[in-house]
This record gives sequence, structure tokens and C-alpha cells, in this order.
Amino acid sequence: MELYGYPLKAKFNQPRPPPPKVLPATNTVAAGYKNRIPYHPESFSMPWMPNSYYRAAALNPTLSPLTESFPGLPPTKIVPFISERPNGVFTRHTLDDWHRSNMTNYKESETTRHNAERLRADLTRTIKDVCQQADRTRGESTKNLGERINDIEYWKSELCIELDAMIRETNSLMDMQKRLERALADTEGPFQVAHKCLLNREKRMGIDLVNDDVEKQLVTEIKIIKSCRERLQQCLDTVNAQIMCNKEARQELEKDLVDKQMGHHIDSKCYQLKNTSRGIHYFKGVERIDATVSVPETWARFTDNNIFRSQSARATSAKLRASTESLLMGTADEMWRQFSKVNDAFTSRITEIANAKSKIQTHLAKTRQEIFQLETKIQVIQKTIRDKEVQLKVAQTRLDERTRRPNVELCRDAAQIRLVQEVNEINETLRNLHQCLRASEDMLQMLVRSKGVLEHDLVVKNNSLFIDQERCMGMRKSYPSTVQILGYV
Repeated sequence: MELYGYPLKAKFNQPRPPPPKVLPATNTVAAGYKNRIPYHPESFSMPWMPNSYYRAAALNPTLSPLTESFPGLPPTKIVPFISERPNGVFTRHTLDDWHRSNMTNYKESETTRHNAERLRADLTRTIKDVCQQADRTRGESTKNLGERINDIEYWKSELCIELDAMIRETNSLMDMQKRLERALADTEGPFQVAHKCLLNREKRMGIDLVNDDVEKQLVTEIKIIKSCRERLQQCLDTVNAQIMCNKEARQELEKDLVDKQMGHHIDSKCYQLKNTSRGIHYFKGVERIDATVSVPETWARFTDNNIFRSQSARATSAKLRASTESLLMGTADEMWRQFSKVNDAFTSRITEIANAKSKIQTHLAKTRQEIFQLETKIQVIQKTIRDKEVQLKVAQTRLDERTRRPNVELCRDAAQIRLVQEVNEINETLRNLHQCLRASEDMLQMLVRSKGVLEHDLVVKNNSLFIDQERCMGMRKSYPSTVQILGYV
């Protein structure tokens, strides 16, 4: 194997060919390597060659033609022919010159070897230092990558814990949302029942169309149900807004977690890269590209802010769930208490109507009995009047016949006096009987009218009792239970 630039005799027999064009001049190469790092890709594309190569390659020795004289030289410096020398010997240098030349070459060779050995030692030390520095730099980079991976794993675990907690809280809040929706839907039934009860009670008749305690309690129940519905709707709107806030915080956590997983994958891949790894390439100028958008402080603060936002949303959601649970319990208890009051008022009113109906039925029965007895008595009076009229006719006929007695026979005797008294007594009796008859008939009319009033009042009471007991209480028996109002089913 030949070394470039080594002065072999065979090299000088023929002119040395010019250096290849792919090798630039030494000054150009030196200028191009001023700002290059030792391990730059271009530094390995050129073979190492000593400067002697370029010096030897720059020489183009040529042989002059053998002529008697060289053009341009004075005649005194023309080398004489051998035939002109004594003894026929032609010499160019002396023996001392030859020895000095050899010594000079030896010393130059020794100096060159010494310099080469020193250069090799320097190069060995430099290469060792460069390798050690590269190993230290790579070790520090690998250590930093490992610390970065540990930081990412820590924040990943924190994000996973917070994300699981947020998912559980969001699911609980969505369950509470469903309970609110069911509770709000369940209030529609009691509201319609109370409204229908008021409408049905408008169908009461007569004196029973009163503003009683039942009606007051029904109006109060409608107001309470409306108030509960408004509060439940407001709470439902708040829960919906909180669910959206929780979902936004969850999306930020998921996005940050995905970024952390991607960063962890990339940094783990970088952490495992070695000189013998596959897929390593040159990326010229990549160190001059700064694509970073954060520093470790802002990077950690970003994730910490996401976790803090999620924790704040979870705390707000937990408080909202507690307040919603309290609202459900409060509204259910309030509606149930008012429902019980209305039922108690209905029960009391139904009892009053039933008692009134019973009394009316008793009075109606007595009135009917009295009417029957009075009608019987009127018939007796009428028969007595008819009998007295016959007696009056007999007495008056007697008196009329006795007015036809002739002359002195028209005597005012005891019979005449008694007949006159009898007619007067019968007339008086008839007047008394007619007065009694008229009084009895008037009383009978009053009894009949009272009977009609009682019968009408009985119909009214039956109607009111049917409305309150059958229609209203029949609907209120289907009122949802407290469990249904709270939304557990």
C-alpha cells in the first residue's frame, strides 16, 4: 500500500498527472472547514491526505531536449561535453555535496518522523478527548432525556388520575341531570291534578260553590308546584352548564394527555437511540431550527393549570350535586306536605258534606212524613167541613121551612132559638175549619217548598260529594310517591 505524497523514483520517471477535479485546493478546503464541527457529515466525505501530497502534485517536472546550448542562458554557463573534460569524466556534484545531501535528507526525514509522531500523539489525545467529550455530552443528553421522561410520566399519572376523577364526577352529574329531568317531568302530573281539581270543583252547584279551605289549599298547591318547577328548571340549566364546563375541562385533560403520550413516545425513542440504532440520518441545519413554544416552567404550569381547572370544575360539580340533592329533597317534601294538606282538606270537606247530606236526608224524611200527616189532616178537615155543611144545610132548611108557618104559628119558640143558635154555631165552626184548612194548606205548601229545598240541597250535596270524593280524590290517589318525585326511578 502506497502513501500519498511518498517520493518514489518511479513517480518521477513520467510527469505526475494533475490532481483530480473533485479535490479542491487546500486554501478552499481550509476556508470551508473553519466553522464546521468535528463530526459534521462533510468532514467524512474527504479522505485525509498530508500537505506533501499537494506539494508533490503541484510539481510538473519535464526533461529538456539534449541540445548543445539552452536558449536564454549565457555561454559561460553551458555545461561542457564529456569529451572536453579531463579523463573523460562528467560530474554534476561533489562527494561532499552528496554526503551533505544525504545528511540533510536524513535529518529532514527524522524531523518529519518526529513531527509525525508528535502529531499522531496529539491526534490520539485529541481523538480520545473528543470521544470522552462526546460520551459526556451524550450522557448528559441521555440523562436529561431520562429526567424529561420521568417528568412526563409524573404529569401523565397526574392527568390520568384527574381524568378518571373528572369522568366519574361527570357521570355522577349526568345521573343527577337525569334525576332532575324525571323530577321535573313528574311535577307535571300533580300540577295537572290540582288544576283539574279546581276545574271540577267549579262544577259545584248552588250554595256549595264556596271558596272553602280545599280551594285555598289547591291554589296554594299550584303555586308551590310552579315554584318548585321553576327552581328545578333553574337547577337543571345550571347542571347542564356545569356538564359543559366539565366536558371542556375533560377535553383539555385528554388533549394534554395525548400530547404527553406522544411526547413520552418520542422522548423514549430518543432516549434509546445509539450509534448502532437503525433509522439515524443527517439532518442538515436542524440545530438552527427552534420549534419550541414553551420552557419547562410554562410547560409544567400549563398542565398544572389544566389539572387545577379540572379540580375546580369537579369541586363546583360536587357542590352542585349536593345542592341539587337538597333541592330535590326540599321540593319533594314541600310538595308532599302540601299534597297532604290538600288531601286533609278534601277529607274534612267530604266529611262535612257527608254530614250535611245525612242531616238533609233526615230532615227530608221528617218533612215528607210531616207532609203526609198534614195532607191526611187536611183531608180530615175537608171531610169535617163537608159534614158541617150538610148539618148547616139541615139547620137552614129547617129554619126556612119554619118561616112558612101560617100566622100565629110563627112563634119564636125554643126550637126556633136553638136552630138559630145551631146555624150560628155551624157557621162559626165552618169558619174555624176553613181557617184551619187554609193554615194547613199554607203549611203544606211550606213543607212542600222545604221538601223541594231539601231535595235540591241533597242533589247539590250529592254532586259536591261526587266531585270531591270520586273525581278529585280519585285523581289524587294516583299522585306519584316521594321516590318518584326525587327521580330515583
